[in-house]
Amino acid sequence: MNRWGIPASLEEQVKARDKTCVYCGVQMNEKMPQSGSRRTVATWEHIINDARIVTPENIARCCAACNSSKGTKDLFDWMQSNYCKIHGIREDTVAEVVKKALETVRKQDLEET
Repeated sequence: MNRWGIPASLEEQVKARDKTCVYCGVQMNEKMPQSGSRRTVATWEHIINDARIVTPENIARCCAACNSSKGTKDLFDWMQSNYCKIHGIREDTVAEVVKKALETVRKQDLEET
């Protein structure tokens, strides 16, 4: 289990799936490059900001820049931010795992109304 409470088996599964940032699509590095931007460093992400949801549907890899920008913001709110507009991050450009998370949240919102 890593320091974020992600079991090793899930960590390996997600690393195999997420070779590029699930939000902006940039190719990521496991460590800070000798030269270049920290933007490309791979980080762990809870797509829906709930640390109790440790599933392949909610754990992802994204670049440090997207993770820093998103922080604890709600996914829908963050996707309306200037950061996402500048970087071309939209519902139709994010990775499939994020698209599915968006669908799940929409369904839950509809059921609550």
